[in-house]
Amino acid sequence: MTNPTSPISEDRIPVIVGVGEITDRPKEIADGLEPLALLEAALRRAEADSGGKLLGDIGSLDIVNFLSWRYRDPEKLLAGRLGITPKHAYYGPVGGESPIRYLHQAAQRIARGECGVAAVCGAEAQSTATKAERAGITLPWTPFAHDVEEPKRGAAFQKPMAVKLGVFRPITVYPFYEVASSAHWGQTPREAMAESGQLWSTYSSVASQNPNAWLKRRFTSEEITTPTPDNRLIAWPYNKLMVANPTVNMGGAILMTSLAKARAAGIAEDRLVHVCGGASAEEPRDYLIRDQFFESHPQNAVLKSVMELAGGDGKAFDAIELYSCFPCVPKMARRTLGLGADVQPTVTGGLTFFGAPLNTYMTHAACAMVRKLRNGAKLGLLYGQGGFVTKHHALVLSRQAPQHALAQDTSVQAEADRHRSAVPDFVTEADGRRIFSTWTARRWAQSAISSRRRIACWSGGACSPSYPRRRVSSNRRRLSLNTSATAYWIVRSSRTMTAEIVAFAPVSRSRCSRDEIKARPTPSRPASLTPSRAWRSWRRRRGPDRRRRCRRAVLR
Repeated sequence: MTNPTSPISEDRIPVIVGVGEITDRPKEIADGLEPLALLEAALRRAEADSGGKLLGDIGSLDIVNFLSWRYRDPEKLLAGRLGITPKHAYYGPVGGESPIRYLHQAAQRIARGECGVAAVCGAEAQSTATKAERAGITLPWTPFAHDVEEPKRGAAFQKPMAVKLGVFRPITVYPFYEVASSAHWGQTPREAMAESGQLWSTYSSVASQNPNAWLKRRFTSEEITTPTPDNRLIAWPYNKLMVANPTVNMGGAILMTSLAKARAAGIAEDRLVHVCGGASAEEPRDYLIRDQFFESHPQNAVLKSVMELAGGDGKAFDAIELYSCFPCVPKMARRTLGLGADVQPTVTGGLTFFGAPLNTYMTHAACAMVRKLRNGAKLGLLYGQGGFVTKHHALVLSRQAPQHALAQDTSVQAEADRHRSAVPDFVTEADGRRIFSTWTARRWAQSAISSRRRIACWSGGACSPSYPRRRVSSNRRRLSLNTSATAYWIVRSSRTMTAEIVAFAPVSRSRCSRDEIKARPTPSRPASLTPSRAWRSWRRRRGPDRRRRCRRAVLR
C-alpha cells in the first residue's frame, strides 16, 4: 500500500503512535515504585495513548540505562512483565543522547521491515532510592544485582590526573566549556551569566506548565543566577538552579510502528507523528584530547545536518528541545542553529526543573514533542547529548509524511573530524609563559571556595588573557599550574580570560607573591561575580592583610 502523500510504501514509514509518562511521589518511602515498575506503567500508558493494542506485538525493545537501581538483564525482566518475546531486546550504556539514538534506530528497523512495533523506554527512582538509603529502609523491590558491573561513566574514560584532581564529573567539566565559549563570543562574565539566567528562566516557565514536571515553578533570571543558601554555587559559574536535578522518580515510553500497521490497528490519524531523519557524531571520550572547548565540532555537524532536513534554516523548527544539563549546551546549540537569545529551547522544561532522570530525560522530551506536534506544531527538533559534551544525536519529527525513505546512514563523524585542529601534548609540568584558557571554582560550602581548577596554555607565543583571540605557537604544550594570585585576578576580572583549552590544575592556598602576576590592571568587580553575602564572607575570612598582599601582587 502506498501513501498518497508519499511515494514510500506505508509498511516502511515509521510513525510514533503512543507516548506514556509517570511521575511517582510516594507518601511513604517503601511505597515508591522501582524502575521496572515505572517502565511497565509508562509502556501501558503509551499503549492507552495510542488507542490501539500494540504491546503484544513489540518486536524491538530498547531500555535506557538507569543508575538508581541495578538489575541483571532488565530487558528480559521487563519483557517477562509484559508477556512478550521481542527479537531485539537491548539495555544500553550510559548516555543522555541514548533515547534519541534508540528512537532513531527503532525507526530505521521499521523502515527496513525488520519489526512491526518498537518501544523505547527509560525510568529512574533516584528520589526513593536515596531517601531509603538515608533512612535505612530496605525497599521491597527486585533484589539489587550486586554482581552486575557498575555502568562505565566519566572517570572510566579520563586521564588519571583528571581523576586525581577531581575533574572527571560533569559539574567540573561543563564549566570549562561555559567560560571558554562565553569568552569566544566576546561576552563578559556578567553578560554570560545574564544569558544563562534568562535561558533557564524560559525552561522553568515551560516546566511550570508541564503536569509531569518535578518542579512546577517559574523562576526569574535573578533567582537563578543569585547564590543563596537554597541556591548555592556548585561550580563557577553554575548555581544549584543551573544544573540537572537527578533526584526524581520518573518513567517514560514511546511506541512506534509502521503507518500501515497503525492504520490497521485503527489508530487515529491525529495521533501519528512521523520520523523524518537525524544525525549523530561524537567527541573523544577523554576531554583532554580535544582541540578546544569553546565549541563542539560534533554538535555543530549534527545540528547543521538536521537543519538541512528543514531546508537549511533552524528557524523552520517550530518546536525544539535542546539538551539542558548545563547552560553551555543549549547556548552553543542555539548559535549553531542560528537562533537568537529569545529562543524557545524546550517543550519539556529542562533537566533542572522538569527533572533529570539521568540518561532518560530525552525520552520525556520525545513524549512532550509528540504532544506538541499533535497540538498544532509542524516540525520538531530533538537534540540530545551525553558525556562531557561527548555524544550528540538529533532527530527531526513532523506531522507530515516524508517524501523520501528514512536514511540508514546517519553518522556525520567525518564532517566533525574535518574541523578538528591539532591537539597539544598533555604534560603536568612546564616552564615559560602561561596563558589561561578557562577555569572553575567549586564546592561553595558555608560560603567558602574549597578548590579551583584552571586550564592554561604554555607557549613561546604571546596572547592577551583579556581577549578571546589566541596567538599560540606550534610548540604549545599542556601543563599544570598553581598560583592563587592568578585565580584571584580572574575572579575579579570584568572580561572572561581565555585563549585555548589545554589543561587543568589545582590552585594552592599559598600566599600571593609579587612575581605570580605581572603588570595586571585591577578591573572593577562585576556584580554577577559577587551577588551574595557568600563572597563578602569569603573575603572577610581571608583577612585585610591577605587582601592587601593580593592587591599588591596584581598592581605590581
